[in-house]
Amino acid sequence: MVEISTKYKLGIRRFGLINWIGLWTLYKKEVLRFLIVWIQTLLSPIITSLLFLLVLSVAIGSGRSDMLGVPFIDFLAPGLIAMQVIQQSFSHSSSSFMIGKMQGNIVDILYAPLSAVEVTIAVTLAAVTRSFMIAIFSICIFYFLVDIEVKNFYALIFYTLISSFILGSLGVVAGLWAEKFDHMASVTNFVIVPLSFLSGTFYTIDNLPEFLQIISKCNPFFYMIDGFRYSMLGQSDGSILVGVIYLFILAIVIWLASYLLYKRGYKIKS
Repeated sequence: MVEISTKYKLGIRRFGLINWIGLWTLYKKEVLRFLIVWIQTLLSPIITSLLFLLVLSVAIGSGRSDMLGVPFIDFLAPGLIAMQVIQQSFSHSSSSFMIGKMQGNIVDILYAPLSAVEVTIAVTLAAVTRSFMIAIFSICIFYFLVDIEVKNFYALIFYTLISSFILGSLGVVAGLWAEKFDHMASVTNFVIVPLSFLSGTFYTIDNLPEFLQIISKCNPFFYMIDGFRYSMLGQSDGSILVGVIYLFILAIVIWLASYLLYKRGYKIKS
């Protein structure tokens, strides 16, 4: 008994600074979680984007003037893809914690030898992976329907990564806060969807009154979608430099909030 009690001590990490095996295992579990239901998590967002494109193409036709020097449909396509990247990243991480709390299996993560950093990073990176897959598949499909091409791969990777990371981290915060599906629906319907629709997806902010232009430039979704569109059109509606700085700071702040809330056990520990 003396030998056992001295050899095994609770609360001592034996994985080094980072539990890479645990982090990878949780990440893989989260990725498999959305791959199992790929029709809902991957195919459905792409179909939604295609429906938006089809409806607006039929409704507007060729009567709409060019935007940023390209036809309206070519302008619209990157925005639709970026909008799904944003929304689906949030959906993944928020549902992960929400369902875990409701089913009671979140204790599996709480009792695992994983730190708050490892848990939040693993779940957020899984959300990023889902968004990247949606972006890649969408671009391949849209390529045959509209005249788009990737003109700046670095910008495409950066804006997909930073946008999905921010919304993935925000999803962690929302998942910890929400206690039932009504709470999650309220965040999605009154925050995520309005901000994504009012972010320049369907228009350029130059068409707005000056007051609304200022408000739009405070919307982080505007810089996400504008940057994603810039990677394909080579034209932007706002300042790329301001967008990069703004999104980078926001990514740190929101992830830090998700880390601190999880570390405190906010609404997941009695």
